[in-house]
Amino acid sequence: MEKTDPRNISIEEYDYPLPDERIAKHPLAQRDACKLLCFKPGSEPEDHVFADLPELLPQGAMLVYNNTRVINARLRFTKDTGANIEIFCLEPDIPADYAQSFASTGQCSWNCLIGNSKKWKEGTLSMPLEVGGCRFDLHAVRTSEPGSPGQTVRFEWNAPSVSFSEIISAAGEIPIPPYLNRRSESTDSTDYQTVYSHIEGSVAAPTAGLHFTPELLGRIDNAGIERREVTLHVGAGTFRPVSAERIGDHDMHSEFIAVDRDFIADLADAIEGGRPVAAVGTTSVRTLESLYHIGTLMAAGMWHGELPQWTPYDNTVPELGTVQALRALVAHLDAAGDSTLLAHTRIIIAPGYRYRIVDAMVTNFHQPASTLLLLVSAFIGPEWRSVYDHALDNGYRFLSYGDACLFSHSL
Repeated sequence: MEKTDPRNISIEEYDYPLPDERIAKHPLAQRDACKLLCFKPGSEPEDHVFADLPELLPQGAMLVYNNTRVINARLRFTKDTGANIEIFCLEPDIPADYAQSFASTGQCSWNCLIGNSKKWKEGTLSMPLEVGGCRFDLHAVRTSEPGSPGQTVRFEWNAPSVSFSEIISAAGEIPIPPYLNRRSESTDSTDYQTVYSHIEGSVAAPTAGLHFTPELLGRIDNAGIERREVTLHVGAGTFRPVSAERIGDHDMHSEFIAVDRDFIADLADAIEGGRPVAAVGTTSVRTLESLYHIGTLMAAGMWHGELPQWTPYDNTVPELGTVQALRALVAHLDAAGDSTLLAHTRIIIAPGYRYRIVDAMVTNFHQPASTLLLLVSAFIGPEWRSVYDHALDNGYRFLSYGDACLFSHSL
């Protein structure tokens, strides 16, 4: 099958008017009471509530969600001069492994964004902390040159019993999306986490999952729908607007994924058995679809740890069946003695992309002219615009704390 290359698409084609009053600044008190717009390409949108989801998912589906947990990534320091310096932790540098970095005691370094960086050209920043009855100072030392593309900060603290995870939990703020135009509030610490989050590492929530409650998950289990987890640590790049006119000129951000070998094998079995796969959120979609392309690269001996942005469209790797690619991935892990796939993905899913794994997706309403809207359009086609018009005309709330959609080819 000939592939369609999306690189010449104009991002203006995926713009739409979104009044500020339609952006939800806070979530509903009851998570699963939000609206749920259901749509199958070629049909009319249907209005439901999220609590209806167990009855709306395809029968026998495997429901896959992202178990990442948002960290308190925003640290605010005050210099002796009174200048406020904000350090936004993006991803670990030394040690580079997330779990090892969070478990670090004494010091670790992170790649960061630095707010008001012109006021911090040299010297050490400090803040007093108390964690578990232990009092100490947290120090921040800039280890990259001011003005360089990437900013690296080394954190140091003289409290051997205190981990970096405990430090950011005590000192940091949860980084809510910039388009909410407000500072983090105490309620965001709970509201901006899914009820099933448990693997630390994201600086943004996989927001489609915010609508689930423990009771709703129980009803999904009772409906005979299998629930499985993957991990994609959401980076700040998810909020980066597409500034290029052509999609081909947009540099897609890289994100870390971790997927159990046994899940990949079970996923292959499910697809081979004709079971539909439903993904919760664009992060789960991106993770699942990346698995297919990683498998093809492994089978071709071309895998180097990160899935390039344009691999799905470049015709440089022989195509495989979906099950074949997943089994190649499992075989590669087995040969290496690895129980988990650890990788980075830069994949961009845009109109012209051929979905290999995902049959249905639960997602929120996304920003105009964003890569997430491109992903949705790649799934439901040009009808995305009528779907969004329906949502705007019928009082749906948009973006991270807003309402949800269920898109499926088998509703």
